[in-house]
Amino acid sequence: MSQEQAQKCEDGIRYDDVFDVSGELANQPIAPQDAAMMQSSETTLVGHTLKGGSAAVMQSAATRNERAGVVGHKDLTDIVVDEGMTAVETNLPGKRILTESVAGQVIGKYTDDVSTEKIPTADVRVDNVIIDDKITIGEALEVSALAAGEKPVDQSDAAAIQAAEVRATHSNVIIPGGVAAMAQSAANANARMDRNEDKTKLEDILTDANTKLPADKPVTQQDAEGVMGAELRNNPNLATHPGGVAASVVAAARMNERASK
Repeated sequence: MSQEQAQKCEDGIRYDDVFDVSGELANQPIAPQDAAMMQSSETTLVGHTLKGGSAAVMQSAATRNERAGVVGHKDLTDIVVDEGMTAVETNLPGKRILTESVAGQVIGKYTDDVSTEKIPTADVRVDNVIIDDKITIGEALEVSALAAGEKPVDQSDAAAIQAAEVRATHSNVIIPGGVAAMAQSAANANARMDRNEDKTKLEDILTDANTKLPADKPVTQQDAEGVMGAELRNNPNLATHPGGVAASVVAAARMNERASK
């Protein structure tokens, strides 16, 4: 094995090994939650994972990286959290173009011939599995269910979810049976359990969070700061979880801010 091959095995399969990218993204090993987010984006747009597409390539690379011990199953690359990933569908007469990007760099572009009768009147944009001009608080919570769904709910998660619900609904009253109430109940129950497999996970609470909130709104920088503060204050290590509630809301706020410029 050459020195270059040995180094590649040690570093895992990086983004620049399979995609034409540069900068900070290029040297990052492809993580399982990166692949999960892209797969969700593709499925949301076209109804399935594209054979040989970006999601399939990322999933294969992430699986090999996890088996090699380069990344963990719950890992999400920092630059993906900070800058997000997008899938954009552009419709032209008789043709549909899907462009996929990570951290602002295009990693895949696919063209499909379609019947002109199926062409919608407007393009559809997906940002971290969200179809909308701006990402709402509920949608950001759904992203954390994808990115960190297997994390057992603790008090820091419950506090962050409560802060998110308060900002989405413009009410300080915790909604009975709402995501904040369920998260707090789960955190209390989880604290009394020893085995993680028995604990309620984020995905149990936040999947379809957008439909569980009685009201919603686009994420702002102020919302992100509030949710981040709540998660930090209730974490004994004063840290946020990668891909968790605060991280997803912060990433959504940054993307919304860029979209406004």
